[in-house]
Amino acid sequence: MAASRYRRFLRLCEEWPVEDSKRQRDLGAVLRQRVAQAFREGENTPISDPEACDQMYESLLRIHTNFYKNKYPRLKDTTFTGVTMEDCRVILATDILKQMEGLKKGTWKRLREKFSAKKPEEDSK
Repeated sequence: MAASRYRRFLRLCEEWPVEDSKRQRDLGAVLRQRVAQAFREGENTPISDPEACDQMYESLLRIHTNFYKNKYPRLKDTTFTGVTMEDCRVILATDILKQMEGLKKGTWKRLREKFSAKKPEEDSK
């Protein structure tokens, strides 16, 4: 029975898309890592709680197939702010988030870095 569970998880991992724009934060990549950890011995891995394993698979399958998105369709594809799903995807990309980290610095910290002869890394030591 563990072999069939393992194959189902592998199939789900194959179908789950990987987003390159979310490096080190992608759910598909995390799913692959967790399946590799949980099934270290492949089909021969003993499963201590088969019921919890099946429940986890069903939950992930519902996320993957957009079960609730299809069950409860939205009237509009935007949020109350007017931001579309594509805009959110662009904003949450790793490169954009790194750029925004620089903007989060306070005025005092930016001025100190600008006029300081030391590098900020040396300042924290």
